[in-house]
Amino acid sequence: MNREYHHWYSPRLGRDMEFLVFGHAGAKVLIFPTRDGRFFEYENLGIVERLRNKIEAGYLQLYCIDSIDHETFYCFWRKPEDRIQRHMYFEDYVLNEIMPFMALKNPHPCVIAHGCSLGAFHAANIAFRHPHLFRKLVAFSGRFDLTLEVECFKNLFDGYYDENIYFHTPSHFLPNLVCEAQLSAIRRMDITLVIGKQDPFLANNHALSRVLADKGVPHALYEWEGRAHQGHYWRRMAPLYL
Repeated sequence: MNREYHHWYSPRLGRDMEFLVFGHAGAKVLIFPTRDGRFFEYENLGIVERLRNKIEAGYLQLYCIDSIDHETFYCFWRKPEDRIQRHMYFEDYVLNEIMPFMALKNPHPCVIAHGCSLGAFHAANIAFRHPHLFRKLVAFSGRFDLTLEVECFKNLFDGYYDENIYFHTPSHFLPNLVCEAQLSAIRRMDITLVIGKQDPFLANNHALSRVLADKGVPHALYEWEGRAHQGHYWRRMAPLYL
């Protein structure tokens, strides 16, 4: 299996950013790590190995990028408005540094946004905001509203709310979306949501599913037994849904 390590200094983030590429051809999978994960998390969890056959056959090429969640949503010493602004710089990095690199490296027309846990939020957020860039979204154990308070999970903006948070919260901006061009692009995406029946964000997944249905967006929502919010489950999910 082809494996490549890449890094460069991102002028948008003002720091070095690293990522891994697996495979040589096929649909390009943009993979966001979990809250505490790094660019090597997907490999360390054994998920890359579970996808080996598809990767070696040239069906999938994985781009496992790094996160800066502890500089954004989980950087509690920052003001909430600065947390979301830092996240917006991260999205700019993905859109204008990572995705052009992917396009130059591999001309395949299909780009898949994918992630687990908080990575699922990142995947869904960028795909719904920029659907013309993606053909597919696969979100495992996702939380699509970072203002929710469920179990031990707090509102990541401490009650603060502004326009930037609204437009980076799929559960908030999608119900009011009326741009037909954006909606048409979302309807063309292959959308798969996977969540455990005991996951604290099951209701949030149901709510997102209802919004998509109301907007006429075809999608699939799969519920797994238990909490299903760890690598053991994600290793089983990936070959089924990617």
